[in-house]
Amino acid sequence: QVQLVESGGGLVQPGESLRLSCAASETTFSLYAMGWYRQAPGNQRDLVATMNTAGSTTYGDSVKGRFTISRDYAKNTVYLQMNSLKPEDTAVYYCEAQIYTGTEYLDAWGQGTLVTVSS
Repeated sequence: QVQLVESGGGLVQPGESLRLSCAASETTFSLYAMGWYRQAPGNQRDLVATMNTAGSTTYGDSVKGRFTISRDYAKNTVYLQMNSLKPEDTAVYYCEAQIYTGTEYLDAWGQGTLVTVSS
């Protein structure tokens, strides 16, 4: 079974930086792609960044050039470095992992960490 735990959220002012971490505790299934999504009040959950096992990355248009995803495969941990934060980045950020059960691919989700950007 897989559990994802996010950390690093908080309150910051516009222009500041924040680093999120997500650790996966996995003893049964293989982990493939890992990434971050976010959801602001009243909105859908949107892609922030993902990285597969080959190191290929995908970023949402609104964060390109400001956010960087990285991954420590040995620790089953994914990070999100967020620079030049804007009020529009305010949201609950969710960690996601693609899991192979041996039969099929499934998505596991963390409980989320709140990032608030405000002056």
